[in-house]
Amino acid sequence: MFDARAAKLLQPGEHLTISSAPGLRLVATHTTRSWVYRYKSPVDGRMRQVKIGGWPVMSWQAAVGEWEKLRQARETGADPAAQKRRARVEVVQAQASQQEADRLQRYTVAALCSDYVTHLQKRRKEKGWREVERMFGHMLGPDFAGRPATGIGRRDAYALLQEHMDSPVVARTLRQALAGAWDLGIDAGRLPDETPNWWRQIMRGQLRSKGRQRDGKNVGTGKRALSEAEVALLLPWLGNFSRNIEDVLTMYLWTGCRGTEICAMEAHEVTEEADGWWWTVPRSKIKMERLDDTIDHRVPLVGRALAIVRKRLSAHPVGWLFPSRSNSGHFEQKAVGEMVYCKQPYSKVAPERHPARLPVSHWSPHDLRRTVRTMLAAMGCPDAVAEAILAHKPPGVMGVYNLHTYDAEKRHWLVALDARLEQLASI
Repeated sequence: MFDARAAKLLQPGEHLTISSAPGLRLVATHTTRSWVYRYKSPVDGRMRQVKIGGWPVMSWQAAVGEWEKLRQARETGADPAAQKRRARVEVVQAQASQQEADRLQRYTVAALCSDYVTHLQKRRKEKGWREVERMFGHMLGPDFAGRPATGIGRRDAYALLQEHMDSPVVARTLRQALAGAWDLGIDAGRLPDETPNWWRQIMRGQLRSKGRQRDGKNVGTGKRALSEAEVALLLPWLGNFSRNIEDVLTMYLWTGCRGTEICAMEAHEVTEEADGWWWTVPRSKIKMERLDDTIDHRVPLVGRALAIVRKRLSAHPVGWLFPSRSNSGHFEQKAVGEMVYCKQPYSKVAPERHPARLPVSHWSPHDLRRTVRTMLAAMGCPDAVAEAILAHKPPGVMGVYNLHTYDAEKRHWLVALDARLEQLASI
């Protein structure tokens, strides 16, 4: 029989047994008295024990009843302790599964896209990740963005892209950005490994540019380079632009640099050296700056480019050479393209403000870089030098092993280009 008084007098580490219930014992600790069933496992023969309950909350009669159930289970070949462990693990796993399901339900397309933009902030220039952020905000819509990311199926992805098929290039850019977001979600463990990235699979090869439109007509996707005759017409006309626009367009032709590099030129980047004036474009301002082997781009300043830079240095000896009038930043490349468009003969933007029309139509500022490259080729400039002037990375093995910067050669051919441009300007 059970002696309650003896149970109260148990010291920590001591126990009582019940003669009528082999293996059932009351075990004492500093703070508790617990009913325990101690037995030999029928699975591996080792001694096991499983807690039944606490005394006095569980009476000895109730403990005997539970012991009987456990004993019968053991006699059928089961291990009560192992069963209890498995049950506990199953509960924990079920709770974890439910928590994960709840998390995925809360992890919306908007949250995934936000994480992707944060990821891009460390890998792209501000202009690039800002554009992705803007695109997500304007093109996804609140209903689509509010859905769980794991709930987006192939049909949903297709329907979203179909909404933007009138602008296939924009739709392709959105598709690429969303594919990157889903890749990040899977790689980072925010989406299950088995989540399909439908953006990598649907409409491949179908989102192709229809080309530019002029006066409502499609003019194709061909690349534009001005002929020498067109350059001869354009150069004297550049004075019809504002001073900033005229200087940026002139720098395009005399250096072959990108508009973003020209507009962001700073005084400390310009130096006078033994062989002439140089502009060193830092790798952080170059289009390929994300590549580990990108280096600073050295640009010889000759002719009109040098005249523009020296004039602007005298006015702005510190900071931006093309400062913005509206803020503390620099003049924006976008403004150059917009003004060139406004001056085109086919432009309908505020004709009363832009009465003067360009003598050469259907071109953009970036086409001037292509014009420089074409003129250099026509003059006999070696491809390696011409590509170095445009700050293009040599392809393949050549880009890995040929580390020559072509500084002397760039100066030689830009001097030759200056002479040819001046000859065209005097026609």
